[in-house]
Amino acid sequence: MTGHRDRPMLGVATSLLAIFLFVVMDSTVKWLGADYPTQQIMFFRSAVALVPVAIFLFQAGGLSLLKTRRPVLHFLRCALGTTAMACAFYGFSVMKLADAASVFHTAPLIAVAFSVPILGEQVGIRRWLAVLAGLTGALIVARPGSDVFATGSVFMLTAAVLVALTTTFIRLLNQTDHPTAITFYFTAFGTVVSTVACIVMGWETPTVFDLGLLCGVGLLGGTAQYFMTLSFRYAQVSVLSPFKYLAIVFSGAIGFFVWGEIPDRYTVGGICLILVSGLYTIHRETRLAKSPSQPGSAVI
Repeated sequence: MTGHRDRPMLGVATSLLAIFLFVVMDSTVKWLGADYPTQQIMFFRSAVALVPVAIFLFQAGGLSLLKTRRPVLHFLRCALGTTAMACAFYGFSVMKLADAASVFHTAPLIAVAFSVPILGEQVGIRRWLAVLAGLTGALIVARPGSDVFATGSVFMLTAAVLVALTTTFIRLLNQTDHPTAITFYFTAFGTVVSTVACIVMGWETPTVFDLGLLCGVGLLGGTAQYFMTLSFRYAQVSVLSPFKYLAIVFSGAIGFFVWGEIPDRYTVGGICLILVSGLYTIHRETRLAKSPSQPGSAVI
């Protein structure tokens, strides 16, 4: 891997491609969510994605990579991640696309809070204020009220919290396990759970066109995951992280052109709060990472 990370432009390009593919996947989920149950969309997202993920696994080293000393942590990551997928997919199906994406992208902010009790990290007052501002922005966008379950707000907020928690678990797993193996376990777990859910909760036979879209969800998700992983080979996390918020812009554009969704001033304000909070958090974490690592150093 030596020398890979001196190609930041390639890293940014692959990261942008991954972000765009994820947004297209989310848009397809929203489209399909009007006619198909969430568990069925999850099944295709997981089962079809197993194909590219398995290919990437064997390219990286094969079945030997699946050996782990942390099966319980893998189970927790998979269980919470699969629940997050279910909540997010339902949220995307009933919310405006940009609204859903902006609420979902509070996950990195919430992960800062989880890093304190789970990873033992120290978080300064300014980063706590950024987290609070970002969550306030999410509440402004979601505006949960008496119809919170109908609008999907509570599901998308739940998804953001669970993704933040699983992100923290993944950071622990990355210390001992290969990233491709972590992705494989999650995809396989999601396939099994969604299969059982389809048997128990029902299945809607798709048309030929919709079957192509359902398979596309899995291919888009698996391919996007590959390009996102690849991007970190060529550029540092601090370089790539700010670009993930372009997902909100991409989602807004697709939502406008496909569904005619136009955000009101409150939504725009909430999205701006989330963007500023997220970018500020990335900035502070980058500076903290560059500061001398020594006992007694100031908490940013």
